[in-house]
Amino acid sequence: MKLSNKVTQLTDIIAPAVAACDVALWGVEFLPQGGRSLLRIYIESLPEDKAADKQVTIEDCAAVTHQVSGVLEVHDPIAGEYVLEVSSPGLDRPFFAPEQMSDYLGQTLNLRLIQAVGVGSSKRRKVTGKLEQLGDKQLSVVTPEGEQFDIALDNIDKANLIYQDL
Repeated sequence: MKLSNKVTQLTDIIAPAVAACDVALWGVEFLPQGGRSLLRIYIESLPEDKAADKQVTIEDCAAVTHQVSGVLEVHDPIAGEYVLEVSSPGLDRPFFAPEQMSDYLGQTLNLRLIQAVGVGSSKRRKVTGKLEQLGDKQLSVVTPEGEQFDIALDNIDKANLIYQDL
């Protein structure tokens, strides 16, 4: 999972503003769309708040929107108009770094890959399966059909959790 230079730059600018609101920055998406781009910021409760079952609230999102808007006005890192969205990662949370997946071992992920994996007719760039192992350089998923894929972390373009009501 490699973040673009623009997302890395935006994350560096935004992170202190998010931290000032007593929430954690989960990730940043930047989608340039011609004249009107989209900047989406995902926030999460701090670890100590999660232990107390505190969830991200609308008030948290509003506070982060206010803080980040001010920082972006000063730094002006986005050319043209943009829409700013702030939310929790939700039940189908996207992952922005491999270490974020460690709490989700045994759960189902949807992965979009840079290079196809597998052999023969089972070669694919999209894999959905249960996260079995997570290492420093790769992860292993098992599909509902029982196929196991060992996937290099730097081959993952996009990853998100598939919510399953247990």
